[in-house]
Amino acid sequence: MGAGRVRKQQGNMQSPVNWALLGLVVDRPSYAYELAHRFDRTYDGALSLSSTSHVYTALAALEERGLVEEVPGSSTGRQPKPRYRAAQGAVELYQQWLIGQLAEERRRQRLFAIELAALMGRPELARGVIDGYEQACLREASGPLPSQDANSEEKVSQLADRLIDEENRLAVGAHLAWVQYLRRELQAIGEPASPRR
Repeated sequence: MGAGRVRKQQGNMQSPVNWALLGLVVDRPSYAYELAHRFDRTYDGALSLSSTSHVYTALAALEERGLVEEVPGSSTGRQPKPRYRAAQGAVELYQQWLIGQLAEERRRQRLFAIELAALMGRPELARGVIDGYEQACLREASGPLPSQDANSEEKVSQLADRLIDEENRLAVGAHLAWVQYLRRELQAIGEPASPRR
């Protein structure tokens, strides 16, 4: 099945759990139960399953959309346990979804900026939001680092931790610089900005 056909069948899949499971299957074919354990280890604290059975439901949805398929011959024996692999075209769609998350993040940031600008007529409210935003950034910067499983055989987990740390460091720095810009803008419209903390 080509990427075009998969794209039509996958429609507008919104579930981050389904996309995350697809990513794990793209990484390597797996059994459903194994996927549940890999999911918990990989997405610890960032995304969670409601239960192990959630994996079976998600796999059925992914299979219905033509994104995963059973590995032929994997569901034999007294207790068949099918292994799933990414279907043709699924890798390309997964890459597109990952890249599309940036656009969604930017859309949320634009919306926040517009909503904040709407408060500039009420400087005391805008100041409260700016102060709260700054405090949230500082809490994020001083929060606990992601846990590192020293016994993990997966170097991917350690790489993910390093990527998260660096993204967080850069993002918090940018957000704090933006807070200072907001305060200057608020002051420019004639209201004294709250003191820098």
